[in-house]
Amino acid sequence: MNIAILSRNPALYSTQSLARAARIRHHYVRIIDYVNCDLIMEDGNLTISYHGQIIEDIDAIIPRIGASHTSFGSAVIRQFEQKGIFTTLSSQALLKARDKLTCSQILAAEGLQIPRTIVSNNTIMYRDLLDTFDDNIVIKLINGTHGIGVVLAESKGQAESILEAFNKTKQKSMMQEFIAESNGADIRIFVVDQEIVGTMKRQAKEGEFRSNLHRGGSSSVEPISEKEKEVALKAVKHLGLEIAGVDMLRSKRGPLILEVNASPGLEGIETTTKVDIAGRIINFVERNVKAGEYA
Repeated sequence: MNIAILSRNPALYSTQSLARAARIRHHYVRIIDYVNCDLIMEDGNLTISYHGQIIEDIDAIIPRIGASHTSFGSAVIRQFEQKGIFTTLSSQALLKARDKLTCSQILAAEGLQIPRTIVSNNTIMYRDLLDTFDDNIVIKLINGTHGIGVVLAESKGQAESILEAFNKTKQKSMMQEFIAESNGADIRIFVVDQEIVGTMKRQAKEGEFRSNLHRGGSSSVEPISEKEKEVALKAVKHLGLEIAGVDMLRSKRGPLILEVNASPGLEGIETTTKVDIAGRIINFVERNVKAGEYA
């Protein structure tokens, strides 16, 4: 097969792991910086040009779309979709999962538990809305990633100031319940094709509440309950994702979904669990392309 990995940086661990897994299985792999793709539409014909050359003879794409390029990245995926090329991530699923507000709305509507969340553009109502929370409140940018734009306010006055600052810079944010009993830890559940292929616990470093490995957190293999498995698989299904990292908090009222990552990194989960998750992803691509659904 000819597989294109859409990635801004060929040197990234995830990109390299996927390329290696594909080549081991004797596939031709091309790494394409999707930001430099030109989308050409004319007379009912859609083509994709990369550095002046039309991209042809691609059997499947594996998108690795960064948060800062979600909109254009989804457009590139859509162009491949319209050409009938199999993709491990659909353009619509990316948009649903990447926007924290949209993702929260979908999950809550399907009856899946998330930390109590409020979004408001009305600065006059900030204090009244904050009064419905306990003193510690998490403020998040709706389009943040890797823990960037996530702040723990230790008072309602501080929370109000943070919300107003985000509002003045025209950055959309949300206020969210702080789950103290999680003790700075969350569970990452990695799903490929409706199968859980790896689970790990991420623990925030001392003095930090964000457990992201990019922020100095540590990781360890962690077994999960049947309830946590059920919740993770339902979340992925409702968002239309085939590959996802589901981040979950353990609370007094059960598992709470913190985030569903549509382009989850492989380094943390592979090095922690020692599972060849990139290989599982390539196997997933093989099954779909060989089935002839997109070929």
